[in-house]
Amino acid sequence: MSSDELTYQTGFGNTFTSEALPGAVPPRINGPRKRPYGLYHELINGTGFTVERALNHRVWLYRLRPQIAPNGWTHVPSGRFAGRFDEGVASPDLIKLAAQRFPAAGTDFIAGIETFAGAGDPSVRTGMAIHRYAATADMENSAFCNSDGDMLVVPQQGALRIQTELGWLHVEPGEIALLPRGIRFAVKLPDGVARGFISEVFNGHYRLPERGVVGSNGLADERHFKAPVAAYEDSDVPHRITVKQGGQLWQTTFGHSPFDVVGWHGSYTPFKYDLMDFSSFWGVNWDHSDPSIHTVLSCPHDDHGRGAADFIVFRGRWDATEDTFRPPFPHRNSAVEFNSIIKAPHSRHELGSVTYTPYLAPHGPTLRRYQAELAKSDEQANKPVRGSDDELWIQFESTYQLRVMPWVLDSDELDDGFLDEFQGFPKAPLE
Repeated sequence: MSSDELTYQTGFGNTFTSEALPGAVPPRINGPRKRPYGLYHELINGTGFTVERALNHRVWLYRLRPQIAPNGWTHVPSGRFAGRFDEGVASPDLIKLAAQRFPAAGTDFIAGIETFAGAGDPSVRTGMAIHRYAATADMENSAFCNSDGDMLVVPQQGALRIQTELGWLHVEPGEIALLPRGIRFAVKLPDGVARGFISEVFNGHYRLPERGVVGSNGLADERHFKAPVAAYEDSDVPHRITVKQGGQLWQTTFGHSPFDVVGWHGSYTPFKYDLMDFSSFWGVNWDHSDPSIHTVLSCPHDDHGRGAADFIVFRGRWDATEDTFRPPFPHRNSAVEFNSIIKAPHSRHELGSVTYTPYLAPHGPTLRRYQAELAKSDEQANKPVRGSDDELWIQFESTYQLRVMPWVLDSDELDDGFLDEFQGFPKAPLE
C-alpha cells in the first residue's frame, strides 16, 4: 500500500469509529455477548477511569484473536534505549552534537533508538526522556509497545511507514507522529534508512496548548491532525513483541500478527501532523517573542505554566519588529531546550545536528551572529523579513532537569569547539 492509497480521519481528540469490514463495530453495546464476525473485543484505557470526560481517552478494539501473551515475557537488554537515568549527568554544559550516524545494516527502528537524556521514573509515572533514532531496516514480523510513555516522533531523514493496531500512518520529514502508550506498532522504512528524534512523556498525554489571548484561531488546528483507519492483517506468521515496561525491555513471541483489529472506536488513537499546517505568530512592534507561541503540542507538568514536555516548531514566518535585536538574545529559561534542524538548505549547520541547553543555563547568539546583526544599518534591521518555508527547526522543552546519558558525553559526535563560538565579545564601552 503506497502513501497515496492511505486515508485518514481528522480531528485531534475526536472520538472516531473505523471499520475494515462493514458492521465490525457493534452499534450500541461496546461488549455484546455476540459480536459481529465473532470478533474479540478489547478495551485500552489511556487515562484513569474517573478523569473528567474532556481528558478521558480510551479505544475499543474488535479483533481476530485475544492478545494475552502465550508464553510469558523475557527480559532483554535495552542497549542505549534507556528507561532509567541514574547513569546520566545533569550538567550545566551547553552541548552540540553532529547528526547521528546510521548504524549497521539490519538495525530496525527500536534497535536504533539511543536515549539522549531523561528525568524521573516511568514506574511512578513521573518525568520524560529525549531520544534519537537511526535505522537501516524494517521491523519484520515484530511489533513494539511502550507501556511507559507516549512517543512524539519527529523524522529528520527518511519517511516512516508506521503500522499500528488501529491502522497505518505514513510520516515524512516535516511531519510528526504521536504514538500513545500501550498501543502496538511497527515501523517500515520506505527510503531504506531513517533518523530523527523522539520525545517521551511518562505522565499525562500531549495536548494542544490553550491559545489564551491569541483567541479562537492560529497555532495548531485540531482538524489538521490525522488518525488512521482500520486495516487488519490476518497472518499466522509468528511475531516477536517487545514491550517497554518500567524502563526495561521485555519480549515474547505470538503465533500471529498483533495487527488484527478489524474495527475500533474511541479517542485514544495515534496521529500524524504536517508541521507546515502550523500557523505561526510573531511580534510586529518590538522585542523578540518567547518560543511558547510556537508550541504545537504540550504535556503539562502542573498548573503554573510548566511543561513536562513541549514540542515547538520554527517554520517560515514574517518578522516585522522594529528597533529590536531580532535574533534570540542572551537569556536563561526555566526549562531545558533540545533543538535540531529538520531542513535548512542554506544553513551552515548540519541537518540533524543537535544543540542542548540545560535548565536556567545562559545561552544566546554566537559572536558571529551578534556582530552580523549589529553591523546592519537601521534601514536593514527594521525591514520586514520573511523566513523561508524551506527551513524547519524543532525544539523539545521540559521543566525537568534532564540527565544527559554517558554515551552522549563520551561521543565523538560532540562538537568540542561549540563554546568557542560564544567567546570574544568585547567589554561594553560604557560610552
